[in-house]
Amino acid sequence: MKKKTIPFLLAFLVAALLLTAVFTFNQLNTAANLLSTLHPYAGAAFLMLAAASFLALFFSAYQLFRMPRQPSLPENDSSGAMEEYARHSAERMPAHPMHPETNAEQKDLRWVKTNLKFLEVDALASTKEIATKNFFVGAFAQNTSYGTTTSTLNMLKLTWRIYSLHHKEQNLREFSSVLLGAYRLMPLSDFRKEEIPTHIKPIIQSAFSNTLSSLLPAGNLLAPLFLNLFMAGATNAYLTCLVGIITAHRCQMLSEEDHREIVQQSTFEAAFMLKEIVRECNPVLSVTISNAVKKAGIESLDTVTPPSAGSGIAQDIVSHLASSIKHIMKESS
Repeated sequence: MKKKTIPFLLAFLVAALLLTAVFTFNQLNTAANLLSTLHPYAGAAFLMLAAASFLALFFSAYQLFRMPRQPSLPENDSSGAMEEYARHSAERMPAHPMHPETNAEQKDLRWVKTNLKFLEVDALASTKEIATKNFFVGAFAQNTSYGTTTSTLNMLKLTWRIYSLHHKEQNLREFSSVLLGAYRLMPLSDFRKEEIPTHIKPIIQSAFSNTLSSLLPAGNLLAPLFLNLFMAGATNAYLTCLVGIITAHRCQMLSEEDHREIVQQSTFEAAFMLKEIVRECNPVLSVTISNAVKKAGIESLDTVTPPSAGSGIAQDIVSHLASSIKHIMKESS
């Protein structure tokens, strides 16, 4: 089936391009003939302008989709090709303002590694910022199209921000390659079930952290609701951390050794970053849920009918109980 489908699609594409070209040329020729009746040189001028427009379009498309020249990735730091690769990387990456040798004339491997350390700090800060946003998006908009769309857009924004940090001039094909490479290294991108425990472990560990335990005392009726929101938010934040850290490592690769260690190193760093995010976000999540539940409870108790002259004992008891509970809830707010 696949062998038959690909030739058909290629033939269909070629035919569509030819028909489009013939139709366009025919329309341009008709317009040129019409203009020639107004002035002898108007038709020729129109065709020259159309040709120049198409040439400009093709040139800009070539510049947009052309893959930048990239030397082969060295095997390790001691490889002979490392010096050339380091020079190429230094030319393409922006010098970080905090680099002690920003205006150095000769940028060797040491200069590149120092610069990458500063860029890595900025990339991790951006990753933590976006992952914190996605924590709350995952918690409060889980299983909704809005939550999925917002989380995905935030991850794309994070990937572009980290890619832009590491490249003076951005290229669409190169960015697409970085994006696709990060996706292929994400868990479940090709559903290898042996990877699942590795990525579930940091989420479960954060659920049993000291911070979460202190916010959920035994017997708290809000515990199931809070835990459900927390697990959704923590999963979303962890995946965002992985996206950002994997992208940063891909942009900072200097050898094949670095490429082989991306997944293991990124998983470890994402788990550590998730703990920091959970420590900061859990108190906010707990207070938000508690206040929302108390407010909803007080508003519900306000609907209880107050006792009247003809009401029975049961109505008086319910009204008094509602008033007492509402008073307690307001004092504990």
